[in-house]
Amino acid sequence: MNFYEIARVVLRTLYTVLFRLKAHGVENVPREGGVLICSNHISVLDPPTLGIYVPRRLHYMAKSELFKFKPFAALITALGAFPVKRGGVSKEAIKTSLQLLRDGHAILMFPEGTRNSDASSAKRGAALLAIRSGATVVPCRIIGGYRLFRRTHVIYGPPIDLSPYADSTDGEALDQATELIMQRIRELQVG
Repeated sequence: MNFYEIARVVLRTLYTVLFRLKAHGVENVPREGGVLICSNHISVLDPPTLGIYVPRRLHYMAKSELFKFKPFAALITALGAFPVKRGGVSKEAIKTSLQLLRDGHAILMFPEGTRNSDASSAKRGAALLAIRSGATVVPCRIIGGYRLFRRTHVIYGPPIDLSPYADSTDGEALDQATELIMQRIRELQVG
């Protein structure tokens, strides 16, 4: 058992006790092939929340400032993080993401780009990566807010078909694909 798997077991136990975390629809996440899990973003706790029930390792972007303190950088790298420069296009993060997806890995993304942002301000990056890599897109939503000893839910929805946008990566097509992803995230409800 590697560090990632040990951390997943420990965090699943903690989150189940502290936040009464319950996962729904984990079977919607393919066990193989490139997968892009797209979720709302309400807390710094979201990346581990989304990864502890998925039966495969998740990679995710983290702001480059988090990698300045070497011990913390080593920890989050071991947990699947890779750096992204905020405030502009991070070509290195895009290259890393595309390569991971093409190599059959799973990536977690927050299309809104930051916590608690207005859902209408979602960025095109997730749609662009999904279209260019051919990865399966799984919408996800966290509901609850991490209040101690109160139920928090994480819902993994059915994969989204982005094939109508596969032949075009112009701005309008990317906007439509992004809106479809965000709509599917917003539609996810418990039970």
